[in-house]
Amino acid sequence: QVQLVESGGGLVQAGGSLRLSCAASGRNLWSYVMGWFRQAPGKEREFVAAVSRSAGSNIYAESVKGRFTISRDNTLNKVYLQMNSLKHEDTAVYYCAARYSTTASQKANLYDYWGQGTQVTVSS
Repeated sequence: QVQLVESGGGLVQAGGSLRLSCAASGRNLWSYVMGWFRQAPGKEREFVAAVSRSAGSNIYAESVKGRFTISRDNTLNKVYLQMNSLKHEDTAVYYCAARYSTTASQKANLYDYWGQGTQVTVSS
């Protein structure tokens, strides 16, 4: 079992930045692909970014490319999402997820463990 706890969400003005963190416990993250997803009110959960086990390759949703950066520190068992140039449409609950695999994926149903989420609100 892997327990994931997100933090770092909050209220920020458009154009601002936030850094989300995801702390894992229960298992070492070395064996897991890590991803960030988000869900806005009335919308389905959508992929944001994912990082491979070694942090050698990342994938991003088109809507966040060039603005968001995913990273991980396997020694600390943490994953991060640096969000810059935030837009109102980035407002959502952000979730951290872990997938026991060698391959990063954009598909939420392929992830094995999920955190409870952290709210990000961007005022326009």
